[in-house]
Amino acid sequence: MSADPARDPIVPQGMAERVAELNRRRRQVMEGGGASRLDKHRSEGKLTARERIEALLDPDSFQEMFLFARHRCTLFGMADKELPADGVVTGYGAVAQRLVHVASQDFTVAGGSAGEVHCDKIVEVMKDSLKTGSPFIFFNDSGGARVQEGIDSLAGYGRIFYHNVLLSGVVPQIALICGPCAGGAAYSPALTDFTIQTRKAQMFLTGPQVIKATTGEVVTAEELGGAVTQMNYSGVTHFVAEDDHHAVAIARDLLSYLPSNNAEDPPLRPHDGRVEPDPTLADLVPVNPRQAYDMRAIIKRLVDFGTFLEVHENYAANVIVGFARIVGRPVGIIANQPAVMGGVLDIDSSDKAARFVRFCNAFNIPVVNLVDVPGFLPGIRQEYGGIIRHGAKMLFAYSAATVPKVSVILRKAYGGAYLAMCAKELGADRVAAWPTAEIAVMGAEGAVNVVFRREIESADDPEAKRAELIETYRANFSSPFVAASRRLVDDIIDPAQTRRYLAVSLEALRNKRDHRPEKKHGLIPL
Repeated sequence: MSADPARDPIVPQGMAERVAELNRRRRQVMEGGGASRLDKHRSEGKLTARERIEALLDPDSFQEMFLFARHRCTLFGMADKELPADGVVTGYGAVAQRLVHVASQDFTVAGGSAGEVHCDKIVEVMKDSLKTGSPFIFFNDSGGARVQEGIDSLAGYGRIFYHNVLLSGVVPQIALICGPCAGGAAYSPALTDFTIQTRKAQMFLTGPQVIKATTGEVVTAEELGGAVTQMNYSGVTHFVAEDDHHAVAIARDLLSYLPSNNAEDPPLRPHDGRVEPDPTLADLVPVNPRQAYDMRAIIKRLVDFGTFLEVHENYAANVIVGFARIVGRPVGIIANQPAVMGGVLDIDSSDKAARFVRFCNAFNIPVVNLVDVPGFLPGIRQEYGGIIRHGAKMLFAYSAATVPKVSVILRKAYGGAYLAMCAKELGADRVAAWPTAEIAVMGAEGAVNVVFRREIESADDPEAKRAELIETYRANFSSPFVAASRRLVDDIIDPAQTRRYLAVSLEALRNKRDHRPEKKHGLIPL
């Protein structure tokens, strides 16, 4: 009997015999690289390609496609080489009874290497994802391009990248990095909406050996492309998972906040609609604008219990972004984090916030902004790094977004950063301020030093004069009542009523229509 079930001769048989033959061939292909390789894979604490799909999808919902696909390569000893399913499992199924399309690379088959047919299988399910308006989930576990197939493998990768872009903004795309993801293969996850990387996985363009040979730098694979590196430093990874099971759990949780496509609204959860005041909320925010606190404590009090899913938790941590529900309605949260760098905006946090706003806008998810920002980070490195164009991405993203946008100014909102956190002037539909809010060109201390420098220097008691002028400035320029008088904020609210304010605003805006001038598209800053 041939090792390749697709090549075995078919002799005339009755239906029962043919079905039995089909099942034999199917079982043989589904064994992947064989029992020994599967056992070795599991011994490393990883799920197999098929086990990952099984863990992700609802029970008995998976329908495989292209099981018997076979490579066409004849060079370098490949003519008689059998690669079951060509090293990738593809098909569709359900997550929480909603259709998704999935591809899962099989590292036990030629190291999960991607050749022409391998890539085309992935592309076909991506096309079906687009055709049916359903999310695309991609488990990455591959040694990279199949060298024996040469440029055919590169062309296959190109087709995947092209379809990543076609799907972008139409259906959600999630990449799970569960093993190696090196070279050009890393660009597909970078083109998806969210990347979930396990602690056992590495992702990089050029490996440690190539880097040592070309630059002389010595680095381990983990230091170069491990989950912590790609989360904390590069921002490529959105979620870090302990293992494959945890990665799948994150993906299922993430999907629960997202619509299946850009023509749908995100799924609502049943809720009785009651919103109780929280009189302890104000106690979490110090009145002193220089005193730090953890904004996560505020977020968790404002959203439905246990629903906050933070994205990019350890990247550019001076801004918090993530998904939550308010009275059962999915929302995107963007908030300054005073516990990290005082909540200041910089290059990385600007990119992080802008991209998240763009995603929410693409998939009809309302945006809630919690503002406590002292400004943009000053410094030579920031200016040389292009803080102007990076900060402009936030201005662009908010101004272009047509979904409901609700902002609450908790404490301070100074200068251009006040605008960049979705002020009324950038199209915010509702803006509320707490009584502690200071809205001004700069903080009172800095403004007084500029405006009243001579008065302070000539005073008998400069420090007393300075303190007096600071209070005068705050009363005349920084007070939320000044902003309210100019309709820059819609209301000044009791902090205890913030959750109610958000719930009522989102309900009022659920059928929002936004009239824009017709154009092909705007041009986002570089």
